[in-house]
Amino acid sequence: MAAPTLQQPSFLLANLKADSTTKPLLQRCHDLVKIIDEYPAKELHVIFPWLVESVFGSLDGIIAGWNLRLLHSRSTEYNVVMEFLNPSGPMMKLVYKLQAEEYKYEIPVNYLPGPLKACIQEGVLPDCPLFHNKLQFPLSGLLTLNIALNPFEFFMFNFAFCLITPKNFPPGQHGGSTDSAYFVLVDIYLKYFLPSEGSVPPSPFSDSRGSVTAPSPRSSSVSFTGYGVHSPSLLKHHIFHQPSVNADPAAQEIWRTETLLQMFVEVWLHHYSLEMYQKLQSPQLALLQYRLSMSSMPYQPYAPPGSGTLHTYQEPFSPTEEHVLVVRLLVKHLHAFSSSLKPEQLSSSPSAHSHTSPLEEFKRVVVQRFVQQKLYLFLQHCFGHWPLDASFRAVLETWLSYIQPWRYTGEKTNVQPDQNRTENRTIPDKWESFVQENLLMYTKLFQVFLNRAVRTDLVNAKNALMVFRVAKVFAQPNLAEMILKGEQLFLEPEHVLHHRQPRGYLTPGQGGSYLSSRQRVVTDMVFRVKSHVYALEGQDCQYKQMFGTDLRGAIMKLIQIIAQARQTAKRISDHSSEVAANNSFLSWFGLGSSDLNSTFPGAEPEESGECLKKTHEFLDRALENLCQIFKLNQGQLTQLISNLGSSQDDGNCKQLPDCIQSDSGLILTDLGRRQIINGLRRFDVPYQGDPELQPIRSYENALLVRLFYRISCLVNHRLGGHMEAVCSRPDFLGRLGRYYLTDPDWTFRLRQSPTSRQTVERSRQPRLSLRPLASYRTLLLLLLLYMLGALLSFGPASSTALILAGGFLYGLLVALFGDKLKTH
Repeated sequence: MAAPTLQQPSFLLANLKADSTTKPLLQRCHDLVKIIDEYPAKELHVIFPWLVESVFGSLDGIIAGWNLRLLHSRSTEYNVVMEFLNPSGPMMKLVYKLQAEEYKYEIPVNYLPGPLKACIQEGVLPDCPLFHNKLQFPLSGLLTLNIALNPFEFFMFNFAFCLITPKNFPPGQHGGSTDSAYFVLVDIYLKYFLPSEGSVPPSPFSDSRGSVTAPSPRSSSVSFTGYGVHSPSLLKHHIFHQPSVNADPAAQEIWRTETLLQMFVEVWLHHYSLEMYQKLQSPQLALLQYRLSMSSMPYQPYAPPGSGTLHTYQEPFSPTEEHVLVVRLLVKHLHAFSSSLKPEQLSSSPSAHSHTSPLEEFKRVVVQRFVQQKLYLFLQHCFGHWPLDASFRAVLETWLSYIQPWRYTGEKTNVQPDQNRTENRTIPDKWESFVQENLLMYTKLFQVFLNRAVRTDLVNAKNALMVFRVAKVFAQPNLAEMILKGEQLFLEPEHVLHHRQPRGYLTPGQGGSYLSSRQRVVTDMVFRVKSHVYALEGQDCQYKQMFGTDLRGAIMKLIQIIAQARQTAKRISDHSSEVAANNSFLSWFGLGSSDLNSTFPGAEPEESGECLKKTHEFLDRALENLCQIFKLNQGQLTQLISNLGSSQDDGNCKQLPDCIQSDSGLILTDLGRRQIINGLRRFDVPYQGDPELQPIRSYENALLVRLFYRISCLVNHRLGGHMEAVCSRPDFLGRLGRYYLTDPDWTFRLRQSPTSRQTVERSRQPRLSLRPLASYRTLLLLLLLYMLGALLSFGPASSTALILAGGFLYGLLVALFGDKLKTH
């Protein structure tokens, strides 16, 4: 496009829409840069909603946009898109240009996250202050409600919503890569608007007053109760109660940081069940929040939230692996952002941070206030709903990243030389308060993971790795002691809260005693732990101790399953070695197994050799770490494993899983399912159709198989009644007929598999089978016998008669002495 000339906004938008279908992305971005630089905000205001939709796609997913989730660094358009959407790039310049003029853009309430939409439609004030005072009430009723967002909020909402919008990806492509343009942009925005060093860079566009207009102030009666229960927002005094927006430029700019984070949290972490959402909105929780708010900030006015039942709300649970990976990126950055707080600002005393910058105060409260509650619910639902497969690793690492903030401080810690053992690094004491204020993140989610682990196939190396990772993290020195201390604080008598002293106490130098100071510290810690648990689980929660007797029994059960999985992995490895030895050149001569189903059931293709060695290593180290965490007696553990090993011998492995007999066959019990999952017992599931119709093997001649099948069918059709009459006789002739016309081993295998009685009865019917004659092995054996007969001067007819006579004599011997041989 040439240098733009002044034209009506409608013509500008029409030209851009036409160019979007004809021009390549590079040229379109070049034209947009010129338009953003040269056109006034009044005309850019018209194209902004269309431009945002064309970049991120529509909220309903029909318009794909630029497909940022599929755009990788290998693409030629990657650099163009990244430069255009950079926080200092043309797109953000357009946002600030429109922000200075205070334009508003509407979004239907139906596209808001489920909890917010339910609140608004039920007439209840949502707990997210980001959407307060922004409702637009149309004449048509509540079903078409809209919210009016400023340009920055509108841009960030569409950017965040792009992650959860269902996309129809091209065949063979799917989102989820950490090198996609979307993933990289999230990282760039977090580092730009939540910087660990310095302050948020000023806007590249300034209005006549020299600063970008901040959004309209919140009502002073609205608190941050949705993001924590410690106190209302500590940022209000700096951000929204400034006498002049130019009095503190840093305070005027911090709203972008807060807006971006709230958008990410509200859009990405809103997967609640109906029961959990009602619990969060219960009057008991509102009363607790009121108590906590009044205790921590007695002069802050409080407005209790509306108490609607919201019985119509039920949101489906469908986060993807890509979604979880982005959430983990957010968690890791917030830990690094919060840990960059200056040491002198860590004090919770009001005098210590009364003159600090808003960004420093934001670092101090960001994790607990904005993320903790919704991330806990998000992880809890992922733990309960995610499939029992290796894709759960993304959820697991997100959880482990949150409960280990010390990994993202930027401080180098000394690690022991033996990297294959548990990390022998001591957690600094300063993180004790974090562990206590996030107690449920450690204890409750560990218990939920334990419930998953006992139902997972731990013979799989990827699943064994996840158990090892969790055990390794919780085995870090000091962590178990910190968790135990947090549980002890929570179990303190309830009267501790009621007798909590006010914050305005005397220091030892002002006449107070160190004993009273210590008592106040302990009381405050008890208060924080209790408020954390009650805020997430309600005051009627039944807390289950991580180091209690109940969980100790569950740990012993997990240890038993781990030991069983180790033995199963060894048995699979040994069985695979035997199969590999048998499948040699000699097996072609009948010395090896020719069954295609001879591999161990449940063994995946990658679970051989090195993978099985890794499984054994992961489970061994997981056992060591669990013993360290829960102070288990090594002698008892060794005895338990040895007893388990003696009971799981080869004979036991060949037993059927625990099941009950019914009219339709065998039905597994819960114990039987666990035995199959852990490879302790198994059904021998053979081919259950007509044995004559099995797929032609590589060691069989296809032409002879088909020919002999037709001959067999003809004989069985004409003489089937006679064969059944012979085989049903109880005398010697009947035994001889059953040997030649039935397969007793086949019937035994069917009884060892979960098949119906009809299948077993159908397999017992006598029939003539000539298919073994089509095997190259049988043909080779017959050729050798004929050659031997020729060397002994026997003709073909004589050799044939001798072979038939030998087969008949062998059948006679088996019919006469077969039962005695089986007994011995």
